[in-house]
Amino acid sequence: MKTLAILGSTGSIGRQTLDVVAAFPERFRVGALVAGGDWQEVARQVKRFGVPFAAMREEEAASRLRDAMGPSVQVRHGGLEEAATLPAIDMVVVAVVGVAGLSPTLAALQAGKDIALVNKEALVVGGSLMMGAARESGRRILPVDSEHSAIFQCLVGEAPEAVGRIVVTCSGGPFRTTPRAELDTVTVAQALAHPNWKMGSKITIDSATLMNKGFEVLEAHHLYDVPLERIDVVVHPESIVHSMVEFVDGSLKAQLGLPDMRLPIQYALGWPERLPRSWQPADFTRMARLTFETPRGDDFPCLGLAYEAGRKGGAFPAVLNAANEVAVARFLAGELSFGEIPRLIEHCLERTPALAELTLAGLLAVDEETRCRARVFRSQVGQRC
Repeated sequence: MKTLAILGSTGSIGRQTLDVVAAFPERFRVGALVAGGDWQEVARQVKRFGVPFAAMREEEAASRLRDAMGPSVQVRHGGLEEAATLPAIDMVVVAVVGVAGLSPTLAALQAGKDIALVNKEALVVGGSLMMGAARESGRRILPVDSEHSAIFQCLVGEAPEAVGRIVVTCSGGPFRTTPRAELDTVTVAQALAHPNWKMGSKITIDSATLMNKGFEVLEAHHLYDVPLERIDVVVHPESIVHSMVEFVDGSLKAQLGLPDMRLPIQYALGWPERLPRSWQPADFTRMARLTFETPRGDDFPCLGLAYEAGRKGGAFPAVLNAANEVAVARFLAGELSFGEIPRLIEHCLERTPALAELTLAGLLAVDEETRCRARVFRSQVGQRC
């Protein structure tokens, strides 16, 4: 029996994680839940799974949940790090969005917990810190992203020196065939209409800009200790091949499956075992055609910006992430056009400060400074950062 803390329990991945828990009640229990503001959904989850600890990132939501649950459930305001380090927890599912996932992930590793990692931004910003904490504690970071789960599965039983390159696949998003001249005028609704996956709004926009793939390249660099120049991205519109590894002898391994996040979630939760599937088997008629294309890097510059930030290292990945988070939020709010997202990020990267030492405090300070700069990019506020 493995006891889980789920950070981000009301999001798409959090709910699907609970689907997997429900399918294997003899293998998993939920010891803690953390969410943003949907206290009513958390209340339902607490009752269904008998969860003794819950936290809400919004203060009013925490108060309402506390009133609804009574004294039998511990309810906190905030509580990310507390939930991640509870003594009863064996594994922390980090499904919160953004750099907010970095501190609780580090705290969980330092407390001796395994990590099922959904959050991309924590590894992008603090990859060196996280991998160092994992090594020191002897704990594992198990990837939940379909691409990184695929790479992880392809590497089982293989020596690190046998790896030639990693190939991260990419659906291409909703604008894979949209002419460059039309990208500046696409709407939020169009950008949120992902052809293959149902995800939260932030990650869906990242998929549309290809920043999502840029983040995954940086994640792969940290998770598998592979240089950036040996990590490629290829567009695969069908989203059946989730990623591949090419070995030094020219052999390729690929992990395939229909677009269903329950598979990588279940693999991470059950590792090192493979648990029996709890859904219908693959329909091979839906896999009849597999195509691959080169990414349109000139039309979607976020991918190149991510490679650039990764090569420069230091504070650059933190700036990349913070600028992107603000740019996406401003696009969703109607303050920026789709084409201005990479321009804002580039503007911030050009002003990246030097860090003498990579520390959590230093990275979070860079994050805050960059967000301030990104919020006033092409605005009328007149504020300076």
